[in-house]
Amino acid sequence: MQSLVDFLNGIIWSPVLIYLCLGAGLFYSITTRFVQLRHFREMWRLLLSGKSSAQGISSFQALAVSLSGRVGTGNIAGVAAAIGFGGPGAVFWMWVVAFLGAATAYSESALAQIYKEEDEDGQFRGGPAYYIEKAMGQKWYAWIFAIATIFACGVLLPGVQSNSIGNAVEAAFGPGQMIETTIGTISLAKIVTGTFVSIILAFIIFGGVKRIANFTQVVVPFMALAYIVVAFIIILLNINMVPSIFMMILGDAFTPMAGVGAAIGWGVKRGVYSNEAGQGTGPHAAAAADVQHPAQQGLVQSFSIYIDTLLVCSATAFMILITGAYNVHGGAEGVFLVQNLAADIGANGPVFTQMAIESAMPGIGKPFIAFALFFFAFTTILAYYYIAETNIAYIRRSMKLPGMMFVLKIILTVAVFYGTVKTANLAWAMGDVGVGLMAWLNIVGILIIFFLSKPALKALKDYENQQQAGVKDFTFDPVKLGIKNATYWEKKLHGKVETEQVADDAEPVKTTI
Repeated sequence: MQSLVDFLNGIIWSPVLIYLCLGAGLFYSITTRFVQLRHFREMWRLLLSGKSSAQGISSFQALAVSLSGRVGTGNIAGVAAAIGFGGPGAVFWMWVVAFLGAATAYSESALAQIYKEEDEDGQFRGGPAYYIEKAMGQKWYAWIFAIATIFACGVLLPGVQSNSIGNAVEAAFGPGQMIETTIGTISLAKIVTGTFVSIILAFIIFGGVKRIANFTQVVVPFMALAYIVVAFIIILLNINMVPSIFMMILGDAFTPMAGVGAAIGWGVKRGVYSNEAGQGTGPHAAAAADVQHPAQQGLVQSFSIYIDTLLVCSATAFMILITGAYNVHGGAEGVFLVQNLAADIGANGPVFTQMAIESAMPGIGKPFIAFALFFFAFTTILAYYYIAETNIAYIRRSMKLPGMMFVLKIILTVAVFYGTVKTANLAWAMGDVGVGLMAWLNIVGILIIFFLSKPALKALKDYENQQQAGVKDFTFDPVKLGIKNATYWEKKLHGKVETEQVADDAEPVKTTI
């Protein structure tokens, strides 16, 4: 099984995809005139404004849901893997893909807002499948993305997150009794952890998107802040080493000990895995937000890339590099370019990060990372469920199959338990297949959409024009901008026009169409 998954990854994660991710980010940065820099202050303003409604969640809740997908094991275990296989220089390439990816995140999230719909339950739905169908006019391509995403987010990716939870708990508290099962010998710690996580997960996902949003808007800021505070303390205790660590990262980025391909490849792969820009996951939460203008949520989602990579991932990298709690693999089995730790400590897991904190704060590192990883990974699993659910909702527009949502909840819960007890290498490799498939389909899709009609760019220019005019209540008229099939916004604008017309009468009666 491992060899088959590795073979698929070799095809999917070829250098073509790596440079496509970087190229798409650079392209959108240039065409939007570096929106991720120009509108940084506006991102902050929008982040703290807006309210939820019966149809949608607030901008901050949407940010929390998307951050729950972005801030996961990739920030703890993924950074360790990037350093372990690509060397310290891989961190620089994670920064590059984050900075460029912020422009990609704006574009795909604005598209999700432009082409969102209200489903049969009155909830906002949207994402790549919706904008591929409506902006590209290729329903077959949208279906391929939806099916691939359901498989990736409903089956493959949850196992990566829960696997890191199980490994972290086992490392922190010990394996306990070893138990023989039909899938091999498993530690009691992993069985108990898998059972606990599965029960809590089922309770939340059976409560719907509102429960997910309410949970993540509290947990995500708390867990990210706590993690960054611990990292900041370790950095302060070793502040004299920070300049040399920066020089190590920058120097190894261009003369990498692990080779140019390894440094860039692992940096970009784990960068995309962590911040998810271009992958197509973030737009699902972006579409659920109730905002005045599509560009607003695009800007908020762009800001989430900074939080994920430039704050949380960098915190992990500096802790590992400052404490020297890492090895750098040389490519061949058992060969190391740098070996600071025992040879049998794998890079595909949270162990580097646990040992880094443990060395700086004895007795704290292992349980703290187990605790942090539980919340990081658990909220990411919730985001994956919501993404898979949204794509099932997309399919149900054309094919009414009863019980699809219920089946998804059961399968995802089982996948989480299974992922908790299986080996890390297989879990990460299967997750890479899912991420790679989605990234290919989404990036190609948003680039084609840009050349067809440039809807995200038109929305940005329209928003900027209204800003310059001093508008307080923003509006979005897709017909005026030459954007077709943005049916929700056409309907919303038409309803507003009707309201204003009736309000001029002697006895105004508000109506919304």
